[in-house]
Amino acid sequence: MVGSAGTPVVFNENGDAPGRYDIFQYQISNRSIAEYRVIGSWTNKLHLKFAPRKRFLQVEAMRWKMGDPSLPASVCSVPCRAGERKKVVKGVPCCWHCERCEGYHYQASEFTCELCPYEMRPDVNRTGCVAIPIIKLEWHSPWAIFPVFISMLGIIATSFVIVTFVRYNDTPIVRASGREMSYVLLTGIFLCYAITFLMIATPDVGVCSFRRIFLGLGMCFSYAALLTKTNRIHRIFEQGKKSVTAPRFISPASQLVITFSLISVQLMGVFVWFAVDPPHTMVDYGEQRTQDPTSARGVLKCDISDLSLICSLGYSILLMVTCTVYAIKTRGVPETFNEAKPIGFTMYTTCIIWLAFIPIFFGTSQSAERRMEIDQLSWGLIREQAAIKAADAQEVELVFP
Repeated sequence: MVGSAGTPVVFNENGDAPGRYDIFQYQISNRSIAEYRVIGSWTNKLHLKFAPRKRFLQVEAMRWKMGDPSLPASVCSVPCRAGERKKVVKGVPCCWHCERCEGYHYQASEFTCELCPYEMRPDVNRTGCVAIPIIKLEWHSPWAIFPVFISMLGIIATSFVIVTFVRYNDTPIVRASGREMSYVLLTGIFLCYAITFLMIATPDVGVCSFRRIFLGLGMCFSYAALLTKTNRIHRIFEQGKKSVTAPRFISPASQLVITFSLISVQLMGVFVWFAVDPPHTMVDYGEQRTQDPTSARGVLKCDISDLSLICSLGYSILLMVTCTVYAIKTRGVPETFNEAKPIGFTMYTTCIIWLAFIPIFFGTSQSAERRMEIDQLSWGLIREQAAIKAADAQEVELVFP
């Protein structure tokens, strides 16, 4: 028997007619209107194939997320990609969620992520670890080009002054300026400029050794010479208040002995530093250990701790403070003896520079750029010392009967 719909009328073993159902899917049309659309029908069983007369389920008529017509995978979980671990769903051991290994972790097994060693980072697929690239301050870096340029100008200028002094060594103006101490002071200025090249050079045992020696030596030369000069002026005027006899140890030879005795203390301290902690290099992975492992870098540098640096520069600071004290004591010298006041002005401004330098230097993380800050300090001190030399050329020597 054929029914009005043109299909045979049948009954099952229970005497019931077979079910006929239309299958709808909730879709958004091209006009952005949400509605139910018939995508097929079910009669007795479901046929997953295209039916031109729309009597079976039409796969092509289905719509999924973002208009994708492809069928979603009918699985509990999809395989995880490289660098992802399986996080098993509680109570459903055959299902899992895929979690990517983040940060410096890599996929150690199907279910675990582990942290790479400190000097390594995950590879591109996060299936293993690779060494973190090591960098250093390059000569072509802007942090190196500008200091080198300034240092070259300073070395040329200092060398020019030294050559001029040597050429006119026996002239009255050079002799009046205290030529022996002037040479010591010019040597310190030259070393302050030259240390720039050691700070930029590729760190190794030799470079690190020379850094320790010359880091504070240039300033020690300068401050020792200034301290000896101010002490000499102070003793001359203090002795003049008591008698007309000249004080002891004011001759050029005596001044050189005192100056190099002060400098030898710095050198002895450096040699003790060598014995206690031999110079060596290190790779600092913490300085540029960014959250993104691909940007992480290790910085090759000399292993100089902040405490060792303080001890190395501390002696120069001590000389500077002592020199400042004598500069204050000699601030009332006669106008004709015009050497003390330029020295005093220099020491006052030097103290201000150090007060600004110390918290900035030790309050920031150590980096290749931080080494350049030492040179910036040196340049400020060098310019002041150069001003002293201009004043020294006009010094009037005291003559005692």
